[in-house]
Amino acid sequence: MEIIISVLQDTVLDCLKMLPFLFAAFLLLETLEHHTSEKMNHALAKAGNWGPLVGAVLGFVPQCGFSIMASDFFAGGVISMGTLLSVYLSTSDEALVILITNPGHLQDILRLVICKIIIGAAAGYLVLLSETLIHKKHPEKKKEIKDLCKNCGCEEEGILRSALRHTVQVFTYLFIITFLLNLLLSGIGFEKVSGILLSDTIFQPFLAALIGLIPNCGASVVLTQLYLDGIISFGSVISGLSASAGLGLIVLFRMNRHLKENMKVLGLLYGISVISGVILQAMMG
Repeated sequence: MEIIISVLQDTVLDCLKMLPFLFAAFLLLETLEHHTSEKMNHALAKAGNWGPLVGAVLGFVPQCGFSIMASDFFAGGVISMGTLLSVYLSTSDEALVILITNPGHLQDILRLVICKIIIGAAAGYLVLLSETLIHKKHPEKKKEIKDLCKNCGCEEEGILRSALRHTVQVFTYLFIITFLLNLLLSGIGFEKVSGILLSDTIFQPFLAALIGLIPNCGASVVLTQLYLDGIISFGSVISGLSASAGLGLIVLFRMNRHLKENMKVLGLLYGISVISGVILQAMMG
């Protein structure tokens, strides 16, 4: 019972931190839906070319709320898959904070910032370019913000009420999933599992990325601590932190109705993270 109460408290705190970002994202989406015009649509499309770079820079801010907002925007057709991936890949949650609180790791902080932003921006532009070339050959119907409201009964509601409805729905979903996940990890022991999987092998980047895919902000904490303790390499921690999109993946699968598209994002996130980690590990010996 004590474990359940402790996990419940942690889950409440984790989810409450996400609540402002969740509401802000839906409020913006609803505002765009109700007041959008041809000019605004054109401006958003034109600004999309800067999306991966902006996403990579904003994503590195130590707060996984940006990945949640990016997931909402992608589901509503506001940003491209390339921009979404740039945010996911650069997001590090609390990793930066942990490094800052450990004296003597200034070099690690600089390397982490530079590598994550470069990986996020570069991968985002490559995906954006490939999508552009593919869609030119095979035109597809572009997603629209109003697609989020299909069959949910909020089409006739006002902006504020509709945003609140979506926020409550997704917050409830997030809370349940996060609670079950935290309960499972508390029973098994995150550190124990990570230590076993990430023993000194050439497969560290692959395994670190799998740990990073766990939709929980605690994944970045464990990966960073394992790196500081010398258990995993710099390439492996980059691989794990690049795959660590926090709760953004949960929101993506909840809000985006295209399962095939979600699986593509997941596959690209893992593949890019592993390749980046393997390259860095080879370069740094």
